[in-house]
Formats: sequence, C-alpha cells, structure tokens
Amino acid sequence: MRLASLFVTIFTALFVWPFTVSAQGLIRDAEIESVVREWSDPIFTAAGLQARDVNIYLLNDPTINAFVTRGQNMFLHTGTIVQARTPNEIKGVIAHETGHMADGHLARSSDAMNKAMRPVILTMGLGLLAALAGAPDAGAAILGSAGQFGTVTFFAHSRVQEAAADQAAVRYMDATHQSGEGLLRFFQQFRTAEVIGGAKRYPYFLNHPLSSERISSLKSQVEASPWRDVKDSPEDVHKLAMIKAKIVGFLNKPEQVKNLYPEEDQSEPARYARAISNYLQASTSIALTQIGDLLKEEPDNPYFNELYGQVLFESGKAEEAVRYHQHAVDNAPTSPLLRLNLAQAMIATDRPEAVEQAILELKQVIAREMDNSFAWYELSVAYEKQGNTPMAKLATAEQAYALGDYGRARSFAQRAQHDLKFGTPEWRRANDIVLVIAADPKIRKRLAQRRPQ
Repeated sequence: MRLASLFVTIFTALFVWPFTVSAQGLIRDAEIESVVREWSDPIFTAAGLQARDVNIYLLNDPTINAFVTRGQNMFLHTGTIVQARTPNEIKGVIAHETGHMADGHLARSSDAMNKAMRPVILTMGLGLLAALAGAPDAGAAILGSAGQFGTVTFFAHSRVQEAAADQAAVRYMDATHQSGEGLLRFFQQFRTAEVIGGAKRYPYFLNHPLSSERISSLKSQVEASPWRDVKDSPEDVHKLAMIKAKIVGFLNKPEQVKNLYPEEDQSEPARYARAISNYLQASTSIALTQIGDLLKEEPDNPYFNELYGQVLFESGKAEEAVRYHQHAVDNAPTSPLLRLNLAQAMIATDRPEAVEQAILELKQVIAREMDNSFAWYELSVAYEKQGNTPMAKLATAEQAYALGDYGRARSFAQRAQHDLKFGTPEWRRANDIVLVIAADPKIRKRLAQRRPQ
C-alpha cells in the first residue's frame, strides 16, 4: 500500500483554499456515497432539484466544512461526518447547503473546479488505491494530470444568504418529515466555540458567518415545526457509526484507530475500523479473519464482501476475490464502484470469459460515470488482453480526455481512428474527441504552450 500513501500525499496539493486549512483530495467509497445519497436525495427533491443532477464529493479533510459550487456540486469534508453526533446534524448541513444551491447563491466559481471534478481520483482503499498499486501506467497518467487542477476560490456567503439558506433548510426538513434540530444543535455547538475563540479553526464558519441573531431565528423556526421531535432511526444511527468507523480506519494512524476503537469495544463499527486498519498495515491474515467474522454475521453486506474481496485481490488471489466482489454487486447492483472492483478482479484472472464479462461490467460503470478515468483504463487493459488494440487505443483516449490530458487524448484518438472502421460508432467517438479538442481555444492554447519550441 505504499503507492496508496503516496497518492494521499500528492493529492494534498491539488486544491488551494482561501482559508488556512488545505483539503487533502477527493475520496470515493461506495458505502459512504450510498449513505450520503440516501440522506441527501429526498432533500434535493424537496428543494425542487433533480437529485440525479446533483454531484456530491467527499474531501479528505478532518476539519468541519461543507460548501456548494456552480453546476450543482456539493462538497463535504470527512471531518463533518466524523465529528457529527447524529445523522440529523449531517442532514441539516446538507439541507442548508441545498438552500444555497437552490437559491443560486453561488452563481460563479473558478473554472478550475470544473476540471478538478472530472477525474475519479481516489477510491478509498477499496478500489483505485489498490488497483493503482498494480497499474503503474495508470498511476503515472493520473499523476501527470495534476497540472490541470487550478486554484479554487470560494466566496463567503452574506448574512442575508445564510438566513435564507437556514429558512430553506427547515422547509426541506419539514417536507421530508424530519427535524431541523440537528442543524440548530450543529450551529449552537460551534457558536459556543466561536465565543470562546476556537471556532476560527473551522473553515465552515469562515465562509458561513454565524451570529446569535441567526441562531435565535433558526431556533424559532425549528421549534415551530410539527416535526421538531422526530428522532433519527436506529438504522440511520448505525449507518453513521459505520461510515465514521470506515473513515477513521482508512485515514487515521493505527494508534489513533486503537485509541478510538480499543480492543474491548466489540461493537460492529469498532471491529470494522480495526479490520480496515489491519488491512492497511498489511496484516492480511488478521484482516481477513476480522472481516470474515463480520461476514458471518452479515453475509450479504455488500461492503464487507467488497473489503474481503479487495484484501484477497491484493494478496494475489484474484480468482477468489471475484466471488466476493460479485456478491457485493449482487447486493448493491446500482453501485458503479463495486462493479469497477469486480471488473478489475475479473481482468486479473486472465481467463478469456472473465475478461469478456469485465468489459460488460465496465461499460455499465461508464454508462453511469462517463468521466471515470480508471474505468476507462481498466477497459483499455481488458481490450488489450483480448488483442483488440483499436478499442484499447480508444479507451486510452477516453481515459486521457477524462483526466484532462488532451494531448495524449488526441494522439490516441487519432491512432484509434486509423485502426477503426470508418463510420462506426467507435470511429465517430474517436473523431469526436479529436474535433472537440481542436474546437476548444483554451485547449489549443494549452497544447501550443506545451509544444517544444
């Protein structure tokens, strides 16, 4: 997992913020994304948004922050999840940010963020990190694309906008029959910290000015709601505990994991965190035993199956890993990340029928996430194993285009055009890449600047 650590370090520098804390990079994880989506989509719908059009991104940063950018993009720091005491607090923050989005409070943001959101950078331990460890060419391509990420500037909201977003958040929580108490508690907690003098370390309150008047107004709204006393379901409480444990297990040092989840704590989240920590420490047999124990209790849990399969895959047991990744997909068929892991393991078996099935799986991933650069990379590997070099070149062009490496994208698209039959859908797609790159003056300028004098 040394390459995994390298990637976390490198992506620390990808974003530059107006406050003193730097974000650590984008994280992908099927389980966390599923939980956050489950909590967010009803709120988006209540706000009159098309939930499928809203992108949610998780940033590896221990501080509390959440924000939205142009194009219906919402960002959550891992610290917001880990430090939340209840699911309702997270839902309240999401509802507040949805208010900013629905009311158009951020009508502009840097074009660099649009580029930053295109690649799939990191899948936390369960997909790309492990896959990249066995795919140095893909790793080099992603590293080479780091130059496309620019400085991002976010604009602090005015107090008028904050009050409007608060009101909207309570409306959305009411519409979904949930209490707004979580958002109120969230603000009250950090208002106290702000008065004492410590809240300045939380970037959320640099961009979201907080005041006693604002809290008082929000409190009145929440108390007037017929849903104010609604509590989180036990299922939601458990889901929060599990994704917290997952974040801690993957992103905290082993000694920190042990302190937060000591051995005497035999709860499911604690065992999950320790299993993940042992996996990252390459204590393979211990990790497999611990994950196996979790699987005995929940054999159909897609994320336990995913983790078990990933440990097997990294141990060179791709054939065994396929069975667990397949079971994960069977129990969560809408997750593109789980399908990506399954395809990766199938390709590694080198069995022709498995490689053929992997191509079908990857096409489903790409249908949902057209800009998933690693899916395109794996598709190029699969086609190459089949001896289908023209399609491998086209997939490489797509991967490079998703990463913003337009020179490489154009080169491979032109090579694919040369080898593909004229007029076929594949030939037209290669042609589209070439034409789009040629038609964009910003891309042409960038390519010209890179051209040797």
